[in-house]
Amino acid sequence: MDLTFKKLNEINTKRSETSFYKIDEWSPTDWGCAAAGEMGEACNKIKKLRRGDTIDIKIDIGYEIADVVIYLDLLCSKLGLKLEDVVREKFNITSNNIGSNFKL
Repeated sequence: MDLTFKKLNEINTKRSETSFYKIDEWSPTDWGCAAAGEMGEACNKIKKLRRGDTIDIKIDIGYEIADVVIYLDLLCSKLGLKLEDVVREKFNITSNNIGSNFKL
């Protein structure tokens, strides 16, 4: 099954609200800090990879990056945004700013 931002948000919100926290139980700060914490974990593994430690890229880094995206999706929900929309819009704004024809 192909994954879309819409599908991620649908299932992610349901899972969070039935197994963890309802979107409104956490503040934007809570959701943002959760995403930042996961990014910190990914960066720590990237640092270890750089210094030559044995790292399973998919599990140790990829899964942490996935956690970041999952939390960012929940943060967007809390703020009344759609991750798909803001990613598309910002990507295209940056493309326009740098004179690139690559658009989403």
